[in-house]
Amino acid sequence: MTIGLLLKGILMGLVVSVPLGPVGVMCIQRTINRGMKSGLISGIGAASADTVYAIIAGFGLGYIVNFINQEKYWIQLIGAIIIIGMAIKIFYTNPAVELRNRRNKKSKPLEDFISVFLVTLSNPAVFFVFIAMFAGFNVVSSQPNNYLSVLIAIGSIFLGAASWWYVLSAVVNKFRSRIRLKNIWWLNKIMGVIVFICGLVALIDLYL
Repeated sequence: MTIGLLLKGILMGLVVSVPLGPVGVMCIQRTINRGMKSGLISGIGAASADTVYAIIAGFGLGYIVNFINQEKYWIQLIGAIIIIGMAIKIFYTNPAVELRNRRNKKSKPLEDFISVFLVTLSNPAVFFVFIAMFAGFNVVSSQPNNYLSVLIAIGSIFLGAASWWYVLSAVVNKFRSRIRLKNIWWLNKIMGVIVFICGLVALIDLYL
């Protein structure tokens, strides 16, 4: 049963992480500009936020569930604004400056983690995806003796999500040495536009 739960949790973590939305684009952009460490830490921020929603969905924390349902509009609005802000930052990122900062060891892992954590946390749709997956995979906490199972599933969800971000950042980092500075400049522009569009879509979706 434990192995089955581990596999289910890893699969759930992969399901919510693999789709390359704005978070995925940001992790790729940071890996290209700053190296694998920055991309991986950003991905861990996303995995941590996903795990927070998994905890709420798995244990059915009533007050927080109601809060998310009631304040879903404002959570999504703040998230859309954060995404647009990150898009503008990506668009105007100067790869030469990033390279110089990296050489001078001016890395900002906490900033990488928190920024992506907040973007991911501001998407309440992840919470409802986890509710559906917990039900679909038959991982519920309605029975008193089932909390250990949920804890195992939640731990493996983080493991699955973190594994994906490790693989993604490692693959991108492997090929980044072949990308010239001018190519990175254009990639920043393109990725910035993609993330900006994602933010606009999130805003428009609020009023549809």
